[in-house]
Amino acid sequence: MEGRLTIPGRFPSLNDYIAAERKNRQLAAKMKRDETLRVATLAQNSDLPKFEKPVHVYFTWIEPNKRRDIDNVAFAKKFILDGLVDAGVLKGDSRKYVTGFVDHFATVDKHDPRVMVTITDEIWSIE
Repeated sequence: MEGRLTIPGRFPSLNDYIAAERKNRQLAAKMKRDETLRVATLAQNSDLPKFEKPVHVYFTWIEPNKRRDIDNVAFAKKFILDGLVDAGVLKGDSRKYVTGFVDHFATVDKHDPRVMVTITDEIWSIE
């Protein structure tokens, strides 16, 4: 089984989150809450299936430019996975339910930044 979700816009980077945390813990908590809710709402209003088996998640990050380091961008997977759990798409985001993920950084699109998420329970391994 496979499901796909496109999340428009950009997420705060790890640097953004750290800056908010240093400024005011409640500000960082609000950032996490707002971004997680954004993903949960999109997921609830999509046709994503509910996954019972462990999954592998593929993230395709499309940024408006190449200014942010990819590790800062990919930090947002925390918001995405938590939102998918809140929406009931995933049972949890522990290793019991998410066995791995892959990040891919596509070419930039300054007019339509987004994250494309593919979830599959058909896990293949490299051996």
